[in-house]
Amino acid sequence: MGTKRSTMLVDPLRQGLPPLDPATASSAASCALHARYEAVRDARQFTQRTLYGWGLANRFDDTCLVVSELVTNALKHALPSDAMCEGEPPVRLHLMHWTSRLVCAVRDPSQESPVAVEPEAADLAAESGRGLYLVESFSDGWGWHPLAGALRGKVVWALFHV
Repeated sequence: MGTKRSTMLVDPLRQGLPPLDPATASSAASCALHARYEAVRDARQFTQRTLYGWGLANRFDDTCLVVSELVTNALKHALPSDAMCEGEPPVRLHLMHWTSRLVCAVRDPSQESPVAVEPEAADLAAESGRGLYLVESFSDGWGWHPLAGALRGKVVWALFHV
């Protein structure tokens, strides 16, 4: 379980890990998620099908929790107020598997930094506010980076050793 703090531009490429390019992974899958809270359930189901298909069922629980938190954060904090309607899916989940690593990444349209609550300040009885604390606790590392070029927004990712 990870204890590293995330900062902008601390991504797998800069840590000497494979880049977050699905074309370079030995296995990669992606799904678009509409701006509805059912998208969290859809992301969990997609993650389960994908990991089981890759023979990574033993990594499902931790990965599913992290995917749920990242997608929830994207829906709650990264979308404009009028985005909770039908149209082009504003959030995308990517799962990428290399020989010894699994990365889940959630792309959203906001360029705002994700805000992690320090463990000492986390209200463990609250219904919200602990998402990135859980991501940090259940993954081997996480980070984010803004998108450049035609794509606007950011990618928040979590790394798992497999």
